[in-house]
Amino acid sequence: MLLIIFCLFIAVVAVQFLYYVVFFGKFSFAKKQTSTPKRIPISVIVCAKNEEENVKQFVPLLLEQDYPDFEIVLIDDASSDETLEIFEAFEKQYSNIKLVKVENNEAFWGNKKFALTLGIKAAKNEYLLFTDADCYPTSKDWIKEMSSNFSQQKTIVLGYGAYEKIKGSFLNKMIRFETLLTATQYFGWAKLGKPYMGVGRNMAYKREEFFKTNGFIEHMKIRSGDDDLFINEASNSQNTTICFSKESFTFSKPKTTFSEWFTQKRRHVATAKHYKAFDRSQLALFYLSQLLFLILPIILLICQFQWIVVLSLIGFRYLFTWISLGLAAGKLNEKDVMYWFPFIEIALIFIQLNVFITNTFSKPVHWK
Repeated sequence: MLLIIFCLFIAVVAVQFLYYVVFFGKFSFAKKQTSTPKRIPISVIVCAKNEEENVKQFVPLLLEQDYPDFEIVLIDDASSDETLEIFEAFEKQYSNIKLVKVENNEAFWGNKKFALTLGIKAAKNEYLLFTDADCYPTSKDWIKEMSSNFSQQKTIVLGYGAYEKIKGSFLNKMIRFETLLTATQYFGWAKLGKPYMGVGRNMAYKREEFFKTNGFIEHMKIRSGDDDLFINEASNSQNTTICFSKESFTFSKPKTTFSEWFTQKRRHVATAKHYKAFDRSQLALFYLSQLLFLILPIILLICQFQWIVVLSLIGFRYLFTWISLGLAAGKLNEKDVMYWFPFIEIALIFIQLNVFITNTFSKPVHWK
């Protein structure tokens, strides 16, 4: 039995090497991006529901973008606070703002995808750039950087949506490490020609891609997934590229309590079960290899079975994961979380397990 566990442990390390070095390594070891700025008209789309404080602060930052031709489509999804009134004031003040008012609809009650569909149809430009109401760009060149990756073939651009740093918060480090790991995964697979997700905090696509898939119709009844489920359906090796220049990042305010973040993770995991079969399988295999890497060596070391080899394999695994994620962290400006890497990784593995178990017995809450 110990021999079987030992052989399984070797296989787990091999799988981890395949993921971190081969798959994720396509992004981690990628050279710095160089792109040619373009002057294509862009529509920036922001959907908000009860976000009065955030839109007051962040819409002005969008208006400061250094780009020659862009409009901002502000979508108020039947807010009950002052969001609509703030949007109306912006619309009166700025000629490049278009307001879309969404009223509650019995068939699509509280469905963000319905609101986004109305905004996409209202946009005057073919190239669409998306962010959330609680997000803001890191630079005045955000639109320029994201739009520069469009080409005749590449009509979907996946960007990076970071979270603000909170000094002295271990939860914040966990949130940002998990965001780093997720981005390393979807960037790596995209560069391999197997894109499977993106984040609505920072992504762009040509409107024709939206209509090719009949919008969100295939997953309209699923309350979440306006970003990742759409990309999972619409993207392929020919039409998708990534943008990871630091001027292209957006920032969001992170959750500040564990319960809020745990609820957010439950939504993400519940959405992922609707991915294509291959994408579900590769994500499941990666997580299983993460979990088994923690469990199997403990059994072998307790029994002192080939302990020198086991310790060597553990060291080897941490070496290549640290290198791969460390390089990715450098590209995404998240180097500080790598100092806590082993502790955060272990915590996340068991939190993920808890999420799976909790979602099995109850459904997560989605759009506000």
